[in-house]
Amino acid sequence: MRLIGKNAVVYGAAGSMGGAVARAFAREGAHVYLVGRTQTTLDAMAMEITDLGGRATATRIDVFDQAAVEAHADRVVEQAGRLDISFNAVGMSAVQDVSLIDMKLEDFMTPIMDAARSHFITATAAARRMAAQGSGVIVLLSSSAAGESRHRMGGFNVACAGIEALNRSLAGELGREGVRVVCIRPNFTPETVPGLSEDDQHLQSLIRDTRLGRLPRLAEVAEAAVYAASDGAGAMTGAVLNLTCGALVD
Repeated sequence: MRLIGKNAVVYGAAGSMGGAVARAFAREGAHVYLVGRTQTTLDAMAMEITDLGGRATATRIDVFDQAAVEAHADRVVEQAGRLDISFNAVGMSAVQDVSLIDMKLEDFMTPIMDAARSHFITATAAARRMAAQGSGVIVLLSSSAAGESRHRMGGFNVACAGIEALNRSLAGELGREGVRVVCIRPNFTPETVPGLSEDDQHLQSLIRDTRLGRLPRLAEVAEAAVYAASDGAGAMTGAVLNLTCGALVD
């Protein structure tokens, strides 16, 4: 198991993406600290993980509350001895399919502010503890929107580009402290939208943009997160893992 003995905090752990990553971290041996806004869904996720033989602790926290996130990080270190992995899967509100010239300023700014705030709060909370212990991995979540231009994404693509900029900045500041920072950039992942029809026109448009003729699977995103957090990626920092199925070619 690639993460045995590690302590991993997953923010937004009850969502589709966060849940997939939390399960994968636990399967690979990590004690997963599940964080989100709804205790019942977090408890259900924790029970699912423990029923499969993993270790999970659920805590209700609003990631926009910096004091609460800092206090939780302190509790993890006090209880477990260290904080090894941080992953943020918290979503953002975004108005899309509206041209920029017709968009309201507040609709454009909302995803930018939401993403910047949640990622700054969670990543810096982890960075302080990891720098003090001389090790750790912060995994950030972007999307293909960071490098796209054709689709009407409002402020969503700016928000994702900002996450990738934060990835570079944190990696530059923390590398000599023994802390790695890696960003994952998946394309739209259909499994995150239950009941989505394969014939959906928007979905088919996204698929046509890819070189593989499909979109990424949740299991592939989770596996990439495990790899990024593992010692196997020990030489990687400041990097963006491209999971766009070829919609963006590096």
